[in-house]
Amino acid sequence: MVRLWPLTILVAAASLATALAFGAADSRLVAGCAASPRAALRCAGSIDVSDLGLTMADLERDLPPSVGGGSSLVTSGVESSSGLAPRRDEGIAWKETYDLMECTLTIPGLRGQPTQAMLLEMSETTATVTVFGRIIWTCILRGDVDPTSAVSSVRMDGMQPVIELSVHKASPEPRWNGFLDSIGVDSILQ
Repeated sequence: MVRLWPLTILVAAASLATALAFGAADSRLVAGCAASPRAALRCAGSIDVSDLGLTMADLERDLPPSVGGGSSLVTSGVESSSGLAPRRDEGIAWKETYDLMECTLTIPGLRGQPTQAMLLEMSETTATVTVFGRIIWTCILRGDVDPTSAVSSVRMDGMQPVIELSVHKASPEPRWNGFLDSIGVDSILQ
């Protein structure tokens, strides 16, 4: 038993030593760090893993297909649907698996347009949104896709059209880590 100011705490010696080594002057912090081994690691801020024999090069290598294969590993993120630097709208939310890209396009410039007049067209390297047959927004993808596998739908969220897209990648390797490479220069909605 260790007595710290008016507070008596039952604590494992290692947890208390860890908490004290990192400047835990407040007895409540020491008690929190001593609550469990996991809490003690959280107080320490880092863990020594040198006995595992890992290097930074090991952590930077691509995952083998057996680990990242199929849809077992999913990465996701958001990107701007605007080609202009000051306008970062996070209008593209994407999810990527080993062989599939899924996207939700919420392009602010399409607000108020009727969903029945919209179409998403795909080629091997581009995605294009048309309204009433006119190209409104286009982008170059980060990789090649199989355009015949593309499935898209348009729904309304209030007055904002939301385009959902699912398309198979032409080749599962490498990972794209994003959906678009650049926005089309002639897009009406920059």
